Amino acid sequence: MLRVISADALSAELRRSGVGDVLADDTTRAAYSSDASLYRVRPLVVARPRDADEVTAALAVCRREGVPLTSRGGGTSVAGNAVGTGVVLDFSRHMNRVLSIDPDTRTATVEPGTVQAVLQRAAAAHGLRFGPDPSTFTRCTIGGMIGNNACGSRTLGYGRTSDNVTALQVLTGTGESLRLGAAGTTPSSPTLSRLQQVTRKGLATIRTELGRFGRQVSGYALEHLLPENRFDVTRMVVGSEGTLVVATEATVRLVTEPAHRVLVVLGYPDIASAGDATSLVLKFDPTACEGIDSRIIDVVRARRGLDAVPPLPMGAAWLFVEVVGDDLDEAVARARQVGRECGAVDSLVVTDARRTAELWRIRADGAGLAGRSPAGLPAHAGWEDAAVPPDMLGDYLRDFDALMADYGVTGLPYGHFGDGCMHVRIDWPLDKPGGSSVFREFLVAASTLVARYGGSLSGEHGDGRARSELLPLMYSVDALDLFAAVKHAFDPDNILNPGVVVDPRPVDADLRVPAAPVLRRNLALGYHHDGGDFTQAVHRCTGVGKCRADNTATGGVMCPSYQATREEKDSTRGRARVLQEMINGSAVTGGWRSPEVHEALDLCLSCKGCSSDCPTGVDMAAFKSEVLHQTYAGRIRPASHYTLGWLPRWAKVASHAPRLANAAMRIPGIGPLVLSSAGVDRRRAIPPFAKQTFRSWFTATEHDRTITGDPVVLFVDSFTNYFTPEIGRATVRVLEAAGYRPQLTDAQQCCGLTWISTGQLTAAKRILGRTVNALSEFAAAGTPIVGMEPSCTGVLRGDAAELLGSAAASSVAERTRTLAELLTDRGWEPPSLLGTSVVAQPHCHHHSVMGWSADAKLLEEAGAQVQRLGGCCGLAGNFGVVKGHYEVSVAVAEQQLLPAVAAADSNTTILADGYSCRTQLDDLTDRRGTHLAQLLAERLDMQIAGERR
Repeated sequence: MLRVISADALSAELRRSGVGDVLADDTTRAAYSSDASLYRVRPLVVARPRDADEVTAALAVCRREGVPLTSRGGGTSVAGNAVGTGVVLDFSRHMNRVLSIDPDTRTATVEPGTVQAVLQRAAAAHGLRFGPDPSTFTRCTIGGMIGNNACGSRTLGYGRTSDNVTALQVLTGTGESLRLGAAGTTPSSPTLSRLQQVTRKGLATIRTELGRFGRQVSGYALEHLLPENRFDVTRMVVGSEGTLVVATEATVRLVTEPAHRVLVVLGYPDIASAGDATSLVLKFDPTACEGIDSRIIDVVRARRGLDAVPPLPMGAAWLFVEVVGDDLDEAVARARQVGRECGAVDSLVVTDARRTAELWRIRADGAGLAGRSPAGLPAHAGWEDAAVPPDMLGDYLRDFDALMADYGVTGLPYGHFGDGCMHVRIDWPLDKPGGSSVFREFLVAASTLVARYGGSLSGEHGDGRARSELLPLMYSVDALDLFAAVKHAFDPDNILNPGVVVDPRPVDADLRVPAAPVLRRNLALGYHHDGGDFTQAVHRCTGVGKCRADNTATGGVMCPSYQATREEKDSTRGRARVLQEMINGSAVTGGWRSPEVHEALDLCLSCKGCSSDCPTGVDMAAFKSEVLHQTYAGRIRPASHYTLGWLPRWAKVASHAPRLANAAMRIPGIGPLVLSSAGVDRRRAIPPFAKQTFRSWFTATEHDRTITGDPVVLFVDSFTNYFTPEIGRATVRVLEAAGYRPQLTDAQQCCGLTWISTGQLTAAKRILGRTVNALSEFAAAGTPIVGMEPSCTGVLRGDAAELLGSAAASSVAERTRTLAELLTDRGWEPPSLLGTSVVAQPHCHHHSVMGWSADAKLLEEAGAQVQRLGGCCGLAGNFGVVKGHYEVSVAVAEQQLLPAVAAADSNTTILADGYSCRTQLDDLTDRRGTHLAQLLAERLDMQIAGERR
């Protein structure tokens, strides 16, 4: 019988028992209320153990108090395995080390919170790797992989996690500590003695129902306990979803990397035909055979641009097949043979490493990219993981498609076709009355279908809350009784992850989406891609957790605040969960002004990295603006909203007497006092106002410029006009050299960015509306609009349509270009940059809204050697200037920008188009940032000077 204990009392008892890092605040509990599944279960307490002794202590408290204990790694469980009502043990915070690597035995010993990618980097130093590689490898943990027997794309080559674990240190539900090793080395143990008795009684059932094919993950893997398998308890507990043991240490097998990997992409007329071809592909012993639907590719192109997808062969579905070999020519020849002999309508061998990585990245993002169905509706996990014997996959896909049609739902299939495992997310009407019933009925029908094919309800994600109740449709009563007996042997008091596998919760209990009401009224932003529904927009977050990964190596930005603090509440996912709790109102009860919401959003840099890097397209910057707008509507705001939020207004005033304004800020004692009263951190410096605005210069020099050339309108942002007019002058120089005739609007306009970032959206609409009206006549005439400041250009390209929702805003967005986009579209030949080394820090909004590919192409064509940085500079507009943000701002800069600048020699150009990026450089380094226009203008002048000589 579970006793009732409060969160505070339980926290105190855990601390008294030696568990140091215990969190029971409402913000944390909201952030941990879900994983990557459909389920919402608010924990009582989150504990983050530092070592095995603290895990032991936490388990002892839970046993004494009758409180459930759920183990959690990266929280990427799609089946609801990592949420619980009691204590959630987050191993990723502290127990995340690679303890040792033994190159001779090819093994590694790790703590359970070790991220798979961290282990891979450590192993790579010895020419080794850990075989299983799920799509979430950048943030999933080894403990989580052990929990659900993760597989990944290369199971054909390396096997499942259970095939790669050699030893485990675990605690059972009774608190017994066990060291589990190789098969046949069973330690003396009361738990294992009970397990042996259970096994002996169930041999016939185990032999006939378990271990029938490689991806039979549902239930417990009792086939490993058979005498012929030497009672291998280690492999059996892998995949038991934290219901039998808590792992505190694991030793895993490592393998050598092949000398060469070659990808061949096979095109088919539809996804079922791709499934039919799987058995033909398997004859070639590939290391991977992955299926993907063309509609997922369409999502990537729509969200990230046509250049985001490398060339693909003809077809409406593809198999990504990887072959390996010691000899490159032999591997390429075998890949071509696969292309010829597997029934494809077209094929393409990809040998370019960058293109190969881009294609695999699309496949890795499948779970998020499939978060919108072909019907454009939110698509959900819940039946995302079924597997059948591979030779039956094509027929199963056809029957499954018919089943979806019968229920009036759609989804985008993809997955590990070589293993017969299909992933899909389905647009069940969970937000509609009766939607949960449709969900339940569909799951029952789908389970019946997969059982008819001799398949498994789960092929790698585990049963969790999504499928455990459905196990009777796959297994006999005898098998289910065996599972219960095994659970009782390890965890007789049902402390460990209750409600999963044995004595399951109903599949339609604790669903997150139905608990959240529609929220469409009185919103400031349009949320046009979500039907105007803030709830649907927030529930774009499916919890895949890419925001917890370090995405900077591939040029990603999301999520800089999490990388700085490593706190779940400071991740995009954590913030989305808190907002979801605010909407349902059961735990976070203060609405828009809830302290939990503001705590979660406080360190959001509004970088918009998530809007492009998150596979589901979450835009946390927009959510933060909406929250601030709703919170302070008709109320007194923080001082920084009136100072930094109104910066263009104050800059305009200062432009009338810039020398006086600059001198006033230099008076000892005055400057810091003004900064402090304005809500600005005293360690920040306010950049000086320009002595002459850009617009003044443009007017004064009008007769010095050419009157020929194609017209182009410069959008003169406040930063360029009042602070850095030299960038505007350089832009004019470059545009004229490219054959353009720059023009300005009649009056200075503003995009309203600073009002948007501080949530003053009523004023932002008014300001931005005037700007769009001024630009719309040029857009209607087909005249390009060129932005110089990336963040302001991003407003015209993205935020304007969300705020204004007008045809004029859409027209302006379509005509707005960055300088690099305009020049590359024209085919302009840039001046030579041969011998020039560039460290490029793309502005976050540049990366997220416009993309930086045009800039990269222009620099490459000019011959520059470019090191592109990922991540954010850390200043992020007003974020790093505001009191309370300085330390995080600097920590973000230290992730990529500061180390790269420190390593660059004095001749290296630090390319930073963003005003905030250059300001951060000014504040934290002795280097100065250069705008692309300045770099090109300088080289144009050098080129002309050289020609004259």
